[in-house]
Amino acid sequence: LSLAATRKIIDAIHSGELATVPTTTLPIFGLDVPTTCTGVYPTILYPKNTWVDKDAYDLTLKQLASKFIDNFEKYKAGSAPEIFKAGPHLN
Repeated sequence: LSLAATRKIIDAIHSGELATVPTTTLPIFGLDVPTTCTGVYPTILYPKNTWVDKDAYDLTLKQLASKFIDNFEKYKAGSAPEIFKAGPHLN
């Protein structure tokens, strides 16, 4: 991701533009990803689109989610159920 694209995304966050654009949901993490941002190619907004090897992306996403889940076990007892539900899910 270029510095120029990063700046345009940050500008869109600050201006409120990204609060009004359509989104798609990132699997496993359940994050809403904008599908458009002024001055930014739409293909770079969705992480998987930036990977040549889509299978490697899927594997890496699952590995990252597993690390989040494992690490959260340390804090689960003291956290609200909503926090746990908002985390990544591998099922």
